[in-house]
Amino acid sequence: MQKLYNKLPPFARNYYFLFVLGFLLWMLFFDSNDLYSQYKLRAKLRDLENQKEYYLEKIEEVKKDRQELFSNNELLEKFAREKYLMKKPTEDIYVIVEE
Repeated sequence: MQKLYNKLPPFARNYYFLFVLGFLLWMLFFDSNDLYSQYKLRAKLRDLENQKEYYLEKIEEVKKDRQELFSNNELLEKFAREKYLMKKPTEDIYVIVEE
């Protein structure tokens, strides 16, 4: 044991060095906020930011469609007829369901 201790460089025999080395090993591999956990959290953050961009684009698209819909009565009527199967009192609607 003494031979091994003497073979170490002088800085490695210092107690402060050993303490800092142990602390770094603990923080990098054994702590709950280790490198692997941080990597996973950053990947999840990137994914969520991409989803946020996608949904913000969709919101803008829906706002634009809504504005067009309420500014044009013909589009509003077309939307109501297609989406909600609305009709005029004198009309009949036939819904064809493909099997």
